Amino acid sequence: MDANSKNVIPVADRLSGIQEYYFSTKLRQIDEMNKAGKDVINLGIGSPDLPPHPSVIKTLADEAAKPNQHGYQNYKGSPVLRNAIAKWYKRWYDVDLKPDAEILPLIGSKEGIMHICMTYINPGDVVLIPNPGYPTYKSAATIAGANVKSYTLKEENSWRPDFDELEKEDLQNVKLMFVNYPQMPTGQLPSREMFVDLISFAKKHRILICHDNPYSFILNDHPMSLLSLEGAKEVVIELNSFSKSHNMAGWRVGMLCGSKERIEEVLRFKSNMDSGMFLPLQLAAAKALELGQEWYDSVNAVYRERRNKVFSILDLLQCTYNPDQAGLFVWAAIPKKYKNGYELSDEILSGANVFITPGGIFGTAGEKYIRVSLCSKEEKLDEAIQRIENLKN
Repeated sequence: MDANSKNVIPVADRLSGIQEYYFSTKLRQIDEMNKAGKDVINLGIGSPDLPPHPSVIKTLADEAAKPNQHGYQNYKGSPVLRNAIAKWYKRWYDVDLKPDAEILPLIGSKEGIMHICMTYINPGDVVLIPNPGYPTYKSAATIAGANVKSYTLKEENSWRPDFDELEKEDLQNVKLMFVNYPQMPTGQLPSREMFVDLISFAKKHRILICHDNPYSFILNDHPMSLLSLEGAKEVVIELNSFSKSHNMAGWRVGMLCGSKERIEEVLRFKSNMDSGMFLPLQLAAAKALELGQEWYDSVNAVYRERRNKVFSILDLLQCTYNPDQAGLFVWAAIPKKYKNGYELSDEILSGANVFITPGGIFGTAGEKYIRVSLCSKEEKLDEAIQRIENLKN
């Protein structure tokens, strides 16, 4: 026996098959390359580099300077923030929400995914996740004890669920289904028809739909909420976030919206996991929700220019893409000469010191794709173009 084996503490079985998040490991590799003088341009992660509106920052500073703002907060969040979310949902999505019953502020919507999984999943329950899709859906559901079953999204079907194919599956034990439109990583916008079909499917099979909706304001003139459709609250809960729409990723502020019953159920778990959110953060978030069309227009004007430069990068790489994508990324099919997106990503990283995300991290249906973030300044994108041109020549 190894002399040190008695000191080995095995991790819980729930972590079996769960690896460290891809970007966590990749950032360490990039950090080592930078220490070696490589100066890597990271076009992988969608962390907005633009600041929040000055009025939001001022509200945070002013409120944090008050001596009485630093205690534990209401588990359901400040009424000021809940009322602001309700007004925001009505203004932009035409959704009526009761501030005191149908809204739950979150310390980030990623945490909300875990709250939902722990609230509803029993060991053996089946959870449907999109392929390609956000990796956290799979990891959170697996940690909660679910049997995860992916449903494949295909480019020829506009990256939308194929309900005819889903109906052929054994859906008896399916309890939860994750959807995400505008879709990440593909940038596919939703249609009202697809949302209607999704609600009908959920009602027929008694499935709870979790719609993850953080990208609806980015390069999209018509934000949609799944909750805007008739009867949606019976089978839908929706996550939303300040990270992308208001450049507040590091602030960790999100929201869960749905029926009174769903909010109360999730709160039973959440209230045992945290002690509420710093009040000045909540008040600053409420201020952010008061911003008008000019705010979203200004943010999107920047992303539109950057997207054009990303298109130039993809053209150099001989990738193909839909120019009408929404969200913080551009999704593109790789040339046939590459085995998968990892091969192209590694070639560009080693040869040009530019990191581009391989689509395979989002599922097997993404293996022939790459994803490029819009969260880098134009001069960095110009430099990336020059580096890739030099590599290709």
